[in-house]
Amino acid sequence: MFKTISAYSDAFLHLVFPHLCSGCGNDLLPSASHLCLHCRNNLPQTRFEYHAGNPIEKIFTGRLPLAAASAAFYFSKESLLQHLMHRFKYKQEKELGFQLGELMGRQLSVSGRFAPDALVPLPLFADREKKRGYNQAEVLCDGIAEFLKVPVLSHAISRPLATETQTRKNRLERWQNMEGRFRVSHPEQIRGRHILLVDDVITTGATLEACGQALLEAGPASLSVASLCYASH
Repeated sequence: MFKTISAYSDAFLHLVFPHLCSGCGNDLLPSASHLCLHCRNNLPQTRFEYHAGNPIEKIFTGRLPLAAASAAFYFSKESLLQHLMHRFKYKQEKELGFQLGELMGRQLSVSGRFAPDALVPLPLFADREKKRGYNQAEVLCDGIAEFLKVPVLSHAISRPLATETQTRKNRLERWQNMEGRFRVSHPEQIRGRHILLVDDVITTGATLEACGQALLEAGPASLSVASLCYASH
């Protein structure tokens, strides 16, 4: 009897508050997930995490000394991933972002190449974070931490100055736009540890390079980089 009542209750709640896939709108998905199996299986994995000298590591060669670097998925315009990123960053779907972070964490943990002591999210300028309500890189870190079981150092580094949008800038202009924009607030949290710096999208790598340089000045034992997406163009 109680199972029947519970089943009717669940059906009523689903009718009033439908639980739909953030990717395709399908209602056939696990209750704790924001993606159906079809959408999860169609995310374009790079598998960079398994390979030294992958395209992300090559971006930073000669620019930033890294222990390892990776991006979980390929990013392209008008794609499922762009749709999910938009919902995560601009539609307040933090839970979706957390799940995407979990997918990153699972990939990094099984690769055997990433064993950081702590995670550092790429910081947002304070006004932008206040307007959005959260830092998307920090949400990803929270998901990653579920698998890597290491702390998230949310306030280790800050971004006290605003920057112009990077969208229409070339590589040199992006670097000049980001130079000196980051400040390590708590060097004692970083010193002597293997730090994994996390962001949502890598294109030229200029922003992560500037942030990574600031982190290295604080004296970590080593630095790695991980991103949710790689936008090659």
